[in-house]
Amino acid sequence: MTRGAAKHSNLRSNARVAASKGVAFSKSPVLAVRLPDWRSRLVLFVLFAAFAALGLRAIWLQGVSNQFLQKQGKSRYERTLELPATRGRILDRNGAVLATSLPVRAIWGIPEDVLQAPPEKLRALAGLLEMPESELRKKLDSDRSFVYLKRQVEMPIVDQILKLKIDGIDTRKEYKRFYPQGEVMTHVVGFTNVEDKGQEGMELQHQKTLMGVAGSRRVIKDRLGHIAEDLGMFREPHQGRDLTLSVDSKLQYIAFTSIKNAVEKFNAKAGAAVVLDVQTGEVLALANYPTYNPNDRSKLTGEQLRNRVITDTFEPGSTIKPLTVALGLETGRVTPDTVFDNNPGYMMVTGRRIRDFHNYGVQTVSGIIQKSSNLGVVKIAQMIPQQEMWELYTKVGYGQAPRFGFPGAAAGRVRPYKTWKPVEYANMAFGHGLSVSLLQMARSYMIFARNGDIIPLSFVKVDEQPVGQQVISPKTAAQVRTMLESVVGPGGTASRAQVAGYRVGGKTGTAEKIVNGRYSRTNNIGYFAGIAPMSKPRFIIAVMVDDPSGALRTGGYVAAPTAADLFSNALRAANVPPDSSITDIIIPEVPLEESM
Repeated sequence: MTRGAAKHSNLRSNARVAASKGVAFSKSPVLAVRLPDWRSRLVLFVLFAAFAALGLRAIWLQGVSNQFLQKQGKSRYERTLELPATRGRILDRNGAVLATSLPVRAIWGIPEDVLQAPPEKLRALAGLLEMPESELRKKLDSDRSFVYLKRQVEMPIVDQILKLKIDGIDTRKEYKRFYPQGEVMTHVVGFTNVEDKGQEGMELQHQKTLMGVAGSRRVIKDRLGHIAEDLGMFREPHQGRDLTLSVDSKLQYIAFTSIKNAVEKFNAKAGAAVVLDVQTGEVLALANYPTYNPNDRSKLTGEQLRNRVITDTFEPGSTIKPLTVALGLETGRVTPDTVFDNNPGYMMVTGRRIRDFHNYGVQTVSGIIQKSSNLGVVKIAQMIPQQEMWELYTKVGYGQAPRFGFPGAAAGRVRPYKTWKPVEYANMAFGHGLSVSLLQMARSYMIFARNGDIIPLSFVKVDEQPVGQQVISPKTAAQVRTMLESVVGPGGTASRAQVAGYRVGGKTGTAEKIVNGRYSRTNNIGYFAGIAPMSKPRFIIAVMVDDPSGALRTGGYVAAPTAADLFSNALRAANVPPDSSITDIIIPEVPLEESM
């Protein structure tokens, strides 16, 4: 045996001896573990900590925060359905319905489910929704869980849609506003939007009263949006309250027809009229033309939407002259018989010429009103301090924030009296250099119709007599009424406002419109404000015709006959007893013109 073989034999012999004696493999240099002990302990600790964290998380989720998990689970299948409240009706003073709510449905769908419907069903759905199929698919191309396809769909259409049995299509109950009077009443009543919220008129002004409070209930829905279980009522809806307006439907129709006929007859841009109750301050009619149908506003324009009685302001022109004269009478500076020499038909005020339409020569105060003399009222105004005139304008509501209870009412403009220059004060005496709305103009004539006091206006039916504010004395009011009646007589500028069987008084006005910063000779507004019957005033009516065409465009020619038509029909419709025996009205072919 060689020495190497002997050595190898000895090693195997020693290994067998070591194994038999229980020597560990770690004693072997080949099998020895070279990792440090701390790393194995760290791995063991990390594994233990992870299992402990999972255990604590399981305890937290299943024991402590189970309410949160239940809430999240319910949000996947429980729904709160809104129960819309019925909006209150709007009625006229006699109980006629002006606005009511009809039950309709909103069509909605789950996009991913609806798009799986056969093409012919989607095509039929688009047709029933009155939209192109491409638009329907565009709405359904959404990541949202549901989308509205169309709001306020009427029930017959809803029934046809449901018969298609398209998965993912469902409906929601809602209401659609309907206006029986249509375009006749729309500028008073207004309208609501698709959410049933008021946008104009009384619908907007009394939104809180009309809208009510929606209710709700809890249900369980399946993945297609169908109700699987009703969990019961959560909150009952509180229906909106009805609103009774001051407007009389019969008078409103008369006013609307009169102003529409005037606009068409004189080829005017627009027209407006308002009727007030002298005793209560109630607005009995308010009409504008052009107008629109609130049940179909698809082609609504700004011109149709404008409520000219309330929002438009203009220079009142000659209709303000009775106020100037009334202040002169009230302060004792003039009497109805005070004489003024207005020759040669014009006068200079700080270098500016003021003229009359004709040279009226020598006139009494009564004649100044009857013929509408600018010079006469300027001479009366020059006897009155500017502050007193400003205070009268303020008391009748000019330049003041309106309190009519109507949204968007314009305040008009009257500058502080300390800034008035002499020529500006002269112009204001006959209605230039300030602005008012048609409703403000009509209300200012309350002081003549009501023996000197003025009361608030109301668009809601009044149950109690309002308390008035005395502005002028009853004596002055009576004197001005006599003058106003002469204006409507054969020798006045408003002879076309005469009404057979009734005594009417009023004042015409014509104001040139400002175009590009200058008064235009070809664009003007004609108006009339009047009272009837004069023996016991019942109505105040104001009429405005904007931009009439033709050679004769003054208030006496376009507004006065419109007011006469309105007075005649309104007085008879209200069964007001006649107070005049005159049945044959003599009206000149060409009316006397008031100064511009």
